[in-house]
Amino acid sequence: MPRVVVDAPGGAVTCEEGDVVRASRHTSMMTEKIITVSELTLSVSSGDDSKPAVPAKQLPQYFAALSATLGALAFGGVLGWSTSGGDSGEKLAEQYNITMSTSDFSWIGSVTNLGSAAICIPMGLMMDAFGRKRSMLILVVPYTIGWSLVIWANSVAMFCVGRFLLGFSGGGFCVAVAVYTAEIGEKTIRGRLGAFHELMLTSGILISYILGTLIPIYYLSMTFAAVPLIFFVVFSFMPESPTYYLMKNREEEARDSLLRVRGPKYDVERELITRKLVLAEELQYKGSFLAAMRSKVARNGLIIAYGLMFFQQMSGVNAIVFYTGSIFGQNGAISTDASTIIVGALQVVSTFTSLLIVDRLGRKILLLASISAMAVGMLALGTYYYLEENGVDVSSVNWIPLVSVCLFILMSSLGFGPIPFMMVGELFSPQIKGIAGSSACSFNWLMAFLVTRTFNDLVEAFGNYATFWMYSVICACGVLFVIFIVPETKGKSLEQIQRELGAKITVPIDVKP
Repeated sequence: MPRVVVDAPGGAVTCEEGDVVRASRHTSMMTEKIITVSELTLSVSSGDDSKPAVPAKQLPQYFAALSATLGALAFGGVLGWSTSGGDSGEKLAEQYNITMSTSDFSWIGSVTNLGSAAICIPMGLMMDAFGRKRSMLILVVPYTIGWSLVIWANSVAMFCVGRFLLGFSGGGFCVAVAVYTAEIGEKTIRGRLGAFHELMLTSGILISYILGTLIPIYYLSMTFAAVPLIFFVVFSFMPESPTYYLMKNREEEARDSLLRVRGPKYDVERELITRKLVLAEELQYKGSFLAAMRSKVARNGLIIAYGLMFFQQMSGVNAIVFYTGSIFGQNGAISTDASTIIVGALQVVSTFTSLLIVDRLGRKILLLASISAMAVGMLALGTYYYLEENGVDVSSVNWIPLVSVCLFILMSSLGFGPIPFMMVGELFSPQIKGIAGSSACSFNWLMAFLVTRTFNDLVEAFGNYATFWMYSVICACGVLFVIFIVPETKGKSLEQIQRELGAKITVPIDVKP
């Protein structure tokens, strides 16, 4: 098929016959030239993989990503906080001198998930309207109000409202950080930047577990209440996403933002061009999630994102974490406090390992290894309890629950913990990334709430072995989903991913005379 090569600042853009590309020729007459081509290939100069003369600096990208994920560290403290209240909330009730039932404490712990689900879609709209950076800074307000209610609570209702607001803020960060890190990071380290969120989240949980054994829950709350304020100060100095500026036709500010995260000597022009190419594809769907559903690339992205979120939560990860204390206590004489710290440490170590290898091994192989091992762990755990319940002597293999739980936690944190949120920032085009990614995250939190609220009911109705077997079957279905549905995004630009999901692009670009 005949091709047309259009000169642009930073390189030539190759086009094929049939498509329409509008290009402004910078002459004294300021005339326009219309080039008709069939399919715009996202190749600049020698192609997507060509290296700029001056490579981008990576330190500014790491620093911006770590600054953004301070919000995840704060949310980790929120998630780990309820463990310090005791198995049934007895420690919390004693320290705050209020009456609290087991059901009350269950709602205090789980209402955070509802808060997270409630913010996800509005957060997508906020990011598109106010920007990624400003939206994250705004989240400090409900964070502060939430912690204030928890610190000075004198009733179960105050705890629930405060925890809902904390989940509201934390869920917003889960959406915004994934989008922000994907948009500021170059493709060679984008996976690593995306894994920072889960690393900081699990680090916050571990810190909360450790501090919860050393100080009263009141002072634990005050400690984590300071983290969002630290985030506000640090992140205020970070740049806005260049993609957001391009969405608002503020190209000069987008250029400045890219220079801040790539280095002053980096040639940003070709990267600006490729980002504008992708933006043009979704212009017709701008601001409307329902309209975007008519796009093939958006539908494909949603199927993948929703599937990953479903299998992440319905694997039973939250249930197994909550059950860890009793498993360890029964089989290894380890206290509940010690067991929760062990679980927290395993999550941090495994997530850090994922951060180091995700851009080397790829997303798909880590997801596949993760969900396969999780299925084996749940199967072994269910089988152990089935044998025990049916009178079989399992004293010689009483190490199985401990090994099964450790395997499950390690492999979950290696793949299905961090990667689904990371891929949300990769699967959608900038014009719909906010709303589409937000809906996927909202779905995730609703699934988390469902698992945490139904686990005890399932155990009572069917027995713990049947419940763990059910999670194992779900994980096995997840293996098939990863093999046949999930694409590999390692080392690919966001533009390449969009093309592989079905994007066809018609783009306005500037050309040289």
